[in-house]
Amino acid sequence: MSNQNKFGHILFLDIETVPLKASFDELTEYEKELWSRKAEFLRKGESDSAATLYNRAGIYAEFGKVVCISTGVISEKDNQRQLRIKSFFGDDEKRLLNDFAGLVNHHFSKPSHQLCAHNGKEFDFPFLARRMLINGVKLPSILNTAGKKPWEVAHLDTMDIWRFGDYKSYTPVNLLAHVFGIPSPKDDIDGSMVWFVYWKEKNLNRIVEYCRKDTTTVAQVFLKLQGEECIEENSIISID
Repeated sequence: MSNQNKFGHILFLDIETVPLKASFDELTEYEKELWSRKAEFLRKGESDSAATLYNRAGIYAEFGKVVCISTGVISEKDNQRQLRIKSFFGDDEKRLLNDFAGLVNHHFSKPSHQLCAHNGKEFDFPFLARRMLINGVKLPSILNTAGKKPWEVAHLDTMDIWRFGDYKSYTPVNLLAHVFGIPSPKDDIDGSMVWFVYWKEKNLNRIVEYCRKDTTTVAQVFLKLQGEECIEENSIISID
């Protein structure tokens, strides 16, 4: 393997989000009205209501917040690849977004730098940008797409790469992990359970671990999509 780290310019990431409040009942009357309008698009049956659908509010930046961002960087040591994982998490969303922005501004602000997530173009990147604006956090240049031409947006998306121009379906990261023989990150919880683990179990550490595994899987899937070998388990290092 070459001493040159050809993937060191990429910041891999995954985010976990939850509804802003623990339940629909905790919303103000105006917030209930706003969510009810949004929930109409999610209704599939008679039993669905704004209240029962509120556990899905976390997928919308206007109704949800970020509770964890896990990042990964590929480095090389002694001619061996490593994946270094760092997570930003907590109940104070503005603080964790500021901390994440600080990392990006200090270490991933050059034109050659890129962000990579699974379905990142549709979810992670815009969600982060919207929540930063809502919280008054200045957008790092790499997240600010306003006025940029498509080829100037430094965002990679493993789902987009896998599509090869085919936009008919959504391919989850755990399916790609399975077909490439990568250990699945979905061995504890899945995305639909994060709101419950956060608001009901109050177990943020469980969410952080889940988020770290997803970031690791994104990096491993990306390497497979480049025709490269996965990073060994003992070379995945948490630097929190």
